[in-house]
Amino acid sequence: MASPTLFYHLLHPQTATLLLKAPSCGRFNKIASITELPWLTQLEASNADVAIIEVSQLGQADYDCLTDNALMSDIEFIFLSEGKPNPHLDKLMSKGAGYHFRQPYNMELIDDTLNDFAQDLLLESTKRQQVLSSELDQYGLLVGSSRAMHKLYRTVRKVAVTESNVLIVGESGAGKELVANTIHLASNRANEPFIAINCGALSPELVDSELFGHVKGAFTGAHRDHRGVFDQAEGGTLFLDEITEMPIDHQVKLLRVLENSEYRPIGSTSLKKANVRIVAATNRDPASAIEQGLFREDLYFRLAHFPIRVPPLRDRGDDISGLAKHFLAYRNVAEKLTKTFTPEAISFIQQQRWTGNVRELKHAIERAYILADDTIDQSHFNTFETESKPENTTDKIQVPSGMRLDEIEKVAIFQALDKAGGNKNETAEQLGISVKTLYNKLSKYEDNSSTD
Repeated sequence: MASPTLFYHLLHPQTATLLLKAPSCGRFNKIASITELPWLTQLEASNADVAIIEVSQLGQADYDCLTDNALMSDIEFIFLSEGKPNPHLDKLMSKGAGYHFRQPYNMELIDDTLNDFAQDLLLESTKRQQVLSSELDQYGLLVGSSRAMHKLYRTVRKVAVTESNVLIVGESGAGKELVANTIHLASNRANEPFIAINCGALSPELVDSELFGHVKGAFTGAHRDHRGVFDQAEGGTLFLDEITEMPIDHQVKLLRVLENSEYRPIGSTSLKKANVRIVAATNRDPASAIEQGLFREDLYFRLAHFPIRVPPLRDRGDDISGLAKHFLAYRNVAEKLTKTFTPEAISFIQQQRWTGNVRELKHAIERAYILADDTIDQSHFNTFETESKPENTTDKIQVPSGMRLDEIEKVAIFQALDKAGGNKNETAEQLGISVKTLYNKLSKYEDNSSTD
């Protein structure tokens, strides 16, 4: 319907009804011409977006069938007539049937009407895609459609079926634990436990106990036996996150287990055999960590049978806006709502560097979701930014009235984490809490999110 001339030819008097479909919710294509009865049955089966009907060939029965038909709410109607009084059409129009144009037809007005229909259909289609569905590809627990992510999928699939230890390297928030969990799920150990422990959150006094366990009475406060993570992960996968944050003198103890697959719980007189696959992760460059004396080189070679690098979000192209829509869609389903992004919000999201990667993006979407009513715009991503003030004044954060205390705490933690670029030690220091407390709270938020 791009030109009035073409439109006029389509309205040849010999054609009673024209059905149109909006390809990709853009302009319309003619998909059928109905000249034979029962035309209403054909219209119901057409899946058309717009019906242009020349009324000269319609009888009273046709009007009666249309009057209370569900098609009136499913299809946009344009009726064309010679202008003669028609009480049946008047009755139909009184029920909000659509547009009625009389001869001589103003083709520009008709074309404008079709443009309005196309814009409305485009908006509805975009809304459905953004709030109720995700367009991203997925492998295991990993989500993304970029070439970088598909390369990662292929790598994970190949190494998962082996027994090799894996060292995952990537920035904070890039999804290293999801990679580890996906390796486990795609492995022959999938039916056995997947146990994750953050080496940076371990108390130096309790590292041995957390790793290898202890027996009752082994030390003050050991009131009962405790199974270490090697025992808990027996037969399955043990994920050692932030391995370079483990105290260097404890790394040698881990190395011994990897070398001979044996360990001894604290206070026990017997050795245990470890049947676990080790997947470790770090947000540091391993070579730099070794040079700085933070990571034993011999432990690195034991862990890095197969190194994997996780791409940062900024290198994943349209996955950025795709993940934003993905998180919004799942939140909408959980909350039974239909919140949407404005085009400006999507553009803003796509242009950010997201130094905290997927975690930062997800937290930003959750904050914006809490703040927005029906539509999330760019301002919802700036609400919690503190403004520059003189040194003798205190920075204030504007908190929406009615927000629950636990939600305020959650937003404050995510904000501090984002500003620290995902560095949990710095975040904990800013918030005045221990790193272990921070991990516990983040773990609780992740658990709540996964069950929504």
